[in-house]
Amino acid sequence: MNPMIRRQTLADILRRSARRTPAKTAVICGSTTWSYAEFERITERVAAGLAGRGVGKGDRVAILARNSHAFAALRFALARLGAVLVPINFMLKADEVAYILRHAGAQMLATDSGLAELARAGAALDTPVRELVWLPSEDPSEPAPGMTPFDALAASTGAVPEVALDGTDLAQIVYTSGTESSPKGAMLTHDAVLWQYVSCVVDAGIASDDRTLHALPLYHCAQLDVFFGPAIYVGGTNVITSKPVPDNLLPLIAKHRITSFFAPPTVWIALLRSPLFDQTDLSSLAKGYYGASIMPVEVLRELAARLPRVRLWNLYGQTEIAPLATMLGPDDQLRKPGSCGRAVLNVETRVVDDQMRDVAPGAVGEIVHRSPHLMLGYFHDDERTRAAFEGGWFHSGDLATIDDEGYITVVDRKKDMIKTGGENVASREVEEMIYRLPQVSEVAVIGLPHPRWVEAVTAVVVVKAGQSLSADEVMAHCAAGMASFKSPKHVVFAQALPKNPSGKLLKRELRQMYAALIG
Repeated sequence: MNPMIRRQTLADILRRSARRTPAKTAVICGSTTWSYAEFERITERVAAGLAGRGVGKGDRVAILARNSHAFAALRFALARLGAVLVPINFMLKADEVAYILRHAGAQMLATDSGLAELARAGAALDTPVRELVWLPSEDPSEPAPGMTPFDALAASTGAVPEVALDGTDLAQIVYTSGTESSPKGAMLTHDAVLWQYVSCVVDAGIASDDRTLHALPLYHCAQLDVFFGPAIYVGGTNVITSKPVPDNLLPLIAKHRITSFFAPPTVWIALLRSPLFDQTDLSSLAKGYYGASIMPVEVLRELAARLPRVRLWNLYGQTEIAPLATMLGPDDQLRKPGSCGRAVLNVETRVVDDQMRDVAPGAVGEIVHRSPHLMLGYFHDDERTRAAFEGGWFHSGDLATIDDEGYITVVDRKKDMIKTGGENVASREVEEMIYRLPQVSEVAVIGLPHPRWVEAVTAVVVVKAGQSLSADEVMAHCAAGMASFKSPKHVVFAQALPKNPSGKLLKRELRQMYAALIG
């Protein structure tokens, strides 16, 4: 039997959506609009252009670019050839980019005009990159000199080779943030990504009539594979932007009658604080998603009050599981506030102690998973792969409790637990307490080295515009509501908290910034 008859890969899902609804709008980005038929045709032409330049099955092609229609097309063109996508965080420095290019063995690097200088600098640092490809952006831009233009690839008239491709073949290598050591490359097959798409469609309610705004970076697996990929799978309409700021997002929601939007809590908070929020017609918005970090319960309540028609989902996971693992649905948002829910359709999740025994309800343990979503392992890193899968389960590194209904609540990352005076303090618990103060816009709690306490609980607070708050007020509020060892020993105020492009708080940077605070 011809294996094409039964094949299911990332390339196949785009082709099938284009056959079902060829005239339906697939992608809108800036002034570019593609129907599904156009999106598939451009993807096929780009695949032919890449094949003509020597890209084939198993070759690693990196993308260092902001969100664009071209990024989306290149993603599916690589899948069509059986090439392996290596998305790169555009906030990295040149030597960090070079490390990923070398480690992945990437022979081609795609970028855009805004990141061309970084791409050239990284590729020049003893990497195997032999060609740079320029991608057009959301806003008009000129091709970077010396790079192969995307439009030249899309104009190819060559034949697209038929590739002996299977769902078990590698689709992408996604590098983790490397907060504790060098980045790790999670190897994800077509099967892993597609089984995850099925979980997203079923448990996150992704549907063909969605008009989804994709604003968080596509290099990150949450936006790429929890939202964009599943939306293409079911045939939804996708608005792509590279600017996740309120002054851009709110008008786009109104203009395109967006029904579905994902953002980490930091972006939702920014939207709520924007003067445009109450001036913008958000009546089309029906589905709201959050993840990447924990949504403060007080912010969750504010969202429910100010967007009462929006159904909310909390999606939790990590790169290694493609990335969705658990989900808290709309009906449980206020019943189980702060929880990340239960395992999605194609995932089995437990909370275990150091002996891999299930913890009792309310006790703290580590989240572990089994799932077809999971990575094959870390690229060229057998030692860390073995550690991640020790005991026959994938170890997430997240600490959590589980209740008698099976709902999981993340307590903290292992590395974010604060050891103070012989006691363990979950930074999230202190953050939730401080968020109850109405003057607080954002807060991050960290541990700083201390000669007596080993680590001192320290709160970094951003105050809402036009309001005031003192350190004494924060400490008194915490002392009144929680054990003394959990209360902050220090409170500092900041204009903003450092975040990566995916909206995650960079607590490592905060620790570095305030390390000298305590003598």
